[in-house]
Formats: sequence, structure tokens, C-alpha cells
Amino acid sequence: MVSCCLKLLGSPTLSEEILINVTPSESRVAVVENGLLQEIYLERGSQNGFVGNIYQGRVSRVLPGMQAAFVDIGLARTAFLHASDIVRLDDLEPDAEPPPEPPINELVSIGAKITVQIIKDPIGSKGARLTTNISIPSRCLVLLPDCDHIGISVRIEDQDERLRLQQLIGQLKGPQSTHGYIVRTNAEGLADDAFRADMTYLDKVWQQVSKNIATAKPGDCVYTDLSLPVKALRDLVHTNVEKVRVDSPEVFKQMQGFADQFIPDWLDRIEIYPSKRPIFDLYGVEDEIERALDRTVRLKSGGYLIIDQTEAMTTIDVNTGAYVGHRNLEETIYKTNLEAAQAIARQLRLRNLGGIIIIDFIDMDDAGHRSQVLRTLEQSLERDHAKTSTSEITELGLVEMTRKRTTESLGQRLCQTCPGCNGRGAIKTTETVSYEIFREIVRSGRQFEASKILVLAAPAVVDIILEEYSTSVADLEELISKSIRFQREEQYGQEQFDVVLL
Repeated sequence: MVSCCLKLLGSPTLSEEILINVTPSESRVAVVENGLLQEIYLERGSQNGFVGNIYQGRVSRVLPGMQAAFVDIGLARTAFLHASDIVRLDDLEPDAEPPPEPPINELVSIGAKITVQIIKDPIGSKGARLTTNISIPSRCLVLLPDCDHIGISVRIEDQDERLRLQQLIGQLKGPQSTHGYIVRTNAEGLADDAFRADMTYLDKVWQQVSKNIATAKPGDCVYTDLSLPVKALRDLVHTNVEKVRVDSPEVFKQMQGFADQFIPDWLDRIEIYPSKRPIFDLYGVEDEIERALDRTVRLKSGGYLIIDQTEAMTTIDVNTGAYVGHRNLEETIYKTNLEAAQAIARQLRLRNLGGIIIIDFIDMDDAGHRSQVLRTLEQSLERDHAKTSTSEITELGLVEMTRKRTTESLGQRLCQTCPGCNGRGAIKTTETVSYEIFREIVRSGRQFEASKILVLAAPAVVDIILEEYSTSVADLEELISKSIRFQREEQYGQEQFDVVLL
């Protein structure tokens, strides 16, 4: 699901399209840059994201040792609220040290009602992450209803433009207003009318949310963000987006209505997709999604990446593969690492990988090459809407970086743990399973009284036992004084077997 605060920084050299595929049970949004898929967003009826939703909650536990509380908001798991997400720090000077957090038991108490907003979806066994600092986004502004603060997106770098926007928002909101605003990246260069329209919209939304909060019971959702297609129009469309194509006439009308109200200049960019050919067949989007679920990413040079996502972190290993270069080894490694840096930035967006990320570049002896590879990685990450932070390349060729995670990765959304290997990524060999069966035969044969033993196992395991270990089976029969028979079971996995006493 799209974050409520997406901000994209367009590059004048990019040509972008947004493709929107809608079915009764699922909506998908693909961001394509220069014909190549960069990002994919999903919203399913059974797996809708919760980021941006506002709830009336009740504090169920307070943990002073963790400076946190657990809040019941009506989801399957209680949500997590840290003290740092209760204290508002928007009014601090940029270089000022934040004050120490008050003890959590001074901020909340067990059983208290509290209005909270989800800032991170439930992921794995963890509940949602919450904040009491409510914010509601629109096209070019984010409303801060309980904070009289004006902030400007850090991605608006022109100082004159930042000053213009700061003064303009201060004038439009007026001295009587108690609300604050954050100016989004999309607002760069916009005129007064766009901000007035957004402020009017946000005021109406907050009035309705306030009414909902006044009557809500703990566990009630008092605000839900826009549907994914309309949200994509709000958050993802910028000056480099040439077309927004949608294959649903109903959703096309909804998006036209939103654009007519908030971005009328871009109405002509929204198109209905008329072809019977699936919209995601354009630019090979379906194939790209499929490849994004693989561990291996092939590079054009012949090198490749290996991407492994674990509970603690994601690791990315860079390899030269079939690329042998034209000059020398150092040049080959340098070019592979440069290509890998660009590919890694794209894969992080495409797979929506977050948290701690360790990149193992191929070792480079030249300090200039190391600096250029790191610079290429950082430049490629500039178009990423998620906040990223990178370290210097270590002596081992590793780059430690973080990418803000608010929702599950693409793999977590689309895949589940393999029942055959239970997530190990490998299964025991037929030889290993055969020896496990022999040990179980000895244990059962000595422990229980029976005249015969029947072994049920996968066909491949039975075949190797009968073909290669027939002598071992005869020795086992003599050892336990019982006959042993094997039976193939087509439905058994390779590691599955049963030893039955007859």
C-alpha cells in the first residue's frame, strides 16, 4: 500500500508512466521509468495496508523498561507506541538537541483512550507501529492538526523557493489557525490557488475526523486514506509523468473527479486503457514482478546480484559472473560494481526492501573507484521516495545502509514460507533421509514388539534405498530380526516418511 507521505523527486531526463490495474478484489499500480518497472504497489481486499489510518485505541500495557506501550486498536495484534512517537518535536531548530523523553507512564496509562495513527504496517510477528502525532496528506500539503508548525520538504532544495513557500503558507493559514502544515515535494512551483484548495479539503477532512473521534469507541477506525489508484494520482504524479493509464472505467471516473478538483492541469494525462491485452503486459510488468521474487538479479554485463531477505536484515552480494572485461581485473570489478550500484537502487524500490541492508561489493583496491561506486549508489537512491542512509565502503567492501520500512516487502506480500523446506531454501538429500529412516527403523524395532516393519516414503527416497542400500536393509533386518518393506507414497515430500510396525 502506498505510504500516506510519498514524495518523489523527478529527474528531467526521465520519462515516466503510471499503469493502474483494477479487478474486483485487487488494485495494482506500476511506476515505469523509461520503459522499465521501478515500483509496484498492491492493495488487496484481504490484505489492505493500514499506514495512514487513524484509530481510537485503548492502552492495554505500559512497559517502562522499553519506554513504550501496547495499544489495542481492533487489529489481530496489539500495536506498538513508543514514547518518541508521542512527544511532538516539529518546532525544534534544525541543529537543536531533542529534549529527553518523559517516562512513558507520565504520557499514557493502562486503560486510557488514545487517538493514534499507524505509521508502519504489521510485519511478520510484529504489530503495527503507532504515533499520536496525527497527519493527513493532500496533493501538496500535509495537515498537522495539533501542531502550529510549517515545514518544507527537504527535497525542495532551492532556497528562494523554500522561503516563498514558507511565507505563502504562513499567509494563507492566517494567525487564527491552530493547524500546521508540511509542504510536499509536489508543491514546488505551485501557485496560491493550489494551496487554498488543499487547505479547504484538509479542513473538511479534519472536521469529519474530529466528529468521528468524538463518538468512536476503542478499536474504531476514524479515518481511512484514499483508495490506492486515487492515492497514486495524489502522491506519484509529478512533472515527469507523461501518462496515467487505468483499465477500469469506474476508477477512471473517480480519478478524473479527483484530478478535476485538485490537479486540473493534469486531467489530460489520465487515460482509460481500451485494449483487451492486459495493461501489465505493457513494458513486461508482469515478467518484471516475477523476476523480482527471485534471489538472483542478472546484470547486462554478465555479472549478477544475490539478494537474501532475513528477519534482521537484507544482504546483497555482487558477483562478476560471466563478465571478464577488456582491460584488467580491477577495471572489470569497477565496471561490475558501478552497474550493480544502479541495479541495487532499483531493486530496493521494486522489491520495497527496508530496514538494515548490507551490500557486499566486489573488493576494489583503487580508492577513487570505491568513492565513485558509492557516489553512483547514492545518486541512484535519490529518486527513492523512502528515506535512505548509506555508510562509507569498509575495508571488506561492504556498504551498510538503511531504508525506511513502512510496509511489507513485495516478497512478503506475494509469497509464503515453502512447506517443503519450511523456509530454509533447501531440502535434505535422498541419502540423508535414507539414513534417518534407517535410524528410526533401529529405534522402533528395538523398542516395540512387531514382526514386520513398513516404511512409507517419497518415491525418490524409496528408489535410492532399494537400488543403492539394499545390502544395508538386509543387515538391518538381521540386526532387529524383523522383515522390512518399503512403499512409495506419491503425496509425500522428500523429507517426509513414516515407519509403521505391523
